[in-house]
Amino acid sequence: MISLTFGVVINIKNVEVMKALGRRLRDLRISQRLSQKRLAELSDVHISQISRVERGEVNVTISTIHALAEGLGVSVVELIIDQ
Repeated sequence: MISLTFGVVINIKNVEVMKALGRRLRDLRISQRLSQKRLAELSDVHISQISRVERGEVNVTISTIHALAEGLGVSVVELIIDQ
């Protein structure tokens, strides 16, 4: 969100980006044979949040992206970009 000086808040979301990140997270998790529960334990991100990210329902913070990457044992770049 961007707060402007005159009190208007603009919520910026790109649904396609959110869905792409969710697909990437799910693909990496499954390729490592991790359940959502196990990834939650490894990343200290609640399982319901992981589920929402994978479905592309939330605009994730960089802190959450970092925690998920750590839990998967990949870099943030590897989580975000399918190379």
